[in-house]
Amino acid sequence: DSHVAVVVFDITNRESFTSTAKWIADVRAQRGNDVVIVLVGNKTDLTSSRQVTSAEIEACANEQDIMFIETSAKEGFNIKLLFRRLATALPSLENSATATSEPQVINLTVPAPQTGGGGNGSTDAQGCGC
Repeated sequence: DSHVAVVVFDITNRESFTSTAKWIADVRAQRGNDVVIVLVGNKTDLTSSRQVTSAEIEACANEQDIMFIETSAKEGFNIKLLFRRLATALPSLENSATATSEPQVINLTVPAPQTGGGGNGSTDAQGCGC
């Protein structure tokens, strides 16, 4: 049950861009409008092999009413910006949720150290006895 869908395609592969329409439709079928979708054109480091223009990506995103960004995972270009934009978009989605929805909480607890019978019997500096 997610609130974000990151739909990534390869800008050097038109077929992968064409497939995004189905992927976005699949997300909408599962989550309706209760999801932030971002269309990500990856591999901007391969500009000489580009098959999908920035204008095409923008037009697709506007038509679908979703966010978009171009990245290069290889060079780390716009990766942090992608996640910052998602983080910024999430509070507005949360505020539009109904008051009846239950908060989702994950409780993290550290188990007490076990004594006796594990591994070789010795413990290292962090207390591992394996």
